[in-house]
Amino acid sequence: MKVTVDSFSGFCWGVVRTVEIAEQELSDGQQLYSLGEIIHNPMEIRRLEEKGLQTVTHADFENLRGARVLIRAHGEPPETYKKAEEHGITIIDATCPVVTKVQERIRKFYLQGYQVVIFGKRDHAEVIGLLGQTNGEAIVIKSIEEADKVALKRKTVLFSQTTMDKETFHNLKRVLEQRVDELVVGSIEEEALDFHAKDTICGQVAGRDKKIREFAKNNDVVIFVAGRHSSNGKVLFDIVRSENPRTYFIEDVPELKEEWFEGAERVGVTGATSTPQWLMEKVRREIESKVTETVIP
Repeated sequence: MKVTVDSFSGFCWGVVRTVEIAEQELSDGQQLYSLGEIIHNPMEIRRLEEKGLQTVTHADFENLRGARVLIRAHGEPPETYKKAEEHGITIIDATCPVVTKVQERIRKFYLQGYQVVIFGKRDHAEVIGLLGQTNGEAIVIKSIEEADKVALKRKTVLFSQTTMDKETFHNLKRVLEQRVDELVVGSIEEEALDFHAKDTICGQVAGRDKKIREFAKNNDVVIFVAGRHSSNGKVLFDIVRSENPRTYFIEDVPELKEEWFEGAERVGVTGATSTPQWLMEKVRREIESKVTETVIP
């Protein structure tokens, strides 16, 4: 049995940057807090907790005067920064630069009087930060069926949460083009403001769709490693399973089952943009050292 780790899986650039910032801030031995779980992966959270990172919520701010609080890759709305200043908290801003740029673009269109439409999930941390740029007035829709929420006569700009799928976004764009009198597609680039503009979906995340489909097809069994609360993980897992029904979701090695590998010659290990490389390698070693002993004579 050959076990391989998907070379295109694991942390996206924005998450790598956030984790590196956290580790750098923790290296001086001072207390560091993360506003919300730094990443949707319990194994990586535990690793960073052992280094001294502590997760807090907005409600904890009144007890954190003088503390250092890290803003994770998802970003935060403006009121979070204001509240931190009021409580004497030092912000360590690790927002993904792509997300920061989307926030800036949304804010600009909002101030110009546009109806802002965000393709995304309302309760997702990134979308909460994007909504904050419009004082909560943006319209959030996650499917074409919700397009009727958009006012047809207002000048409108369409943005996307950076981790949503491109196909649905472009289908939504076509629907809105047919219904809304004046529509532009929000882009990270200043000059790309027309119907053919690029979207604000992260290219690194979106590009994984095709690669992960190929990886799924090239293996008899696929082990998908991710945190169960990872939005990106759920999307990618469904894609992998659509290509290979012998795909199994786990958070850590104790969940592996020997019967999954019966008759398999090629096993692939992949994961979400929030899945650390060290964890996928750990899963690979576990399969090689224990499962193959039972399955292969």
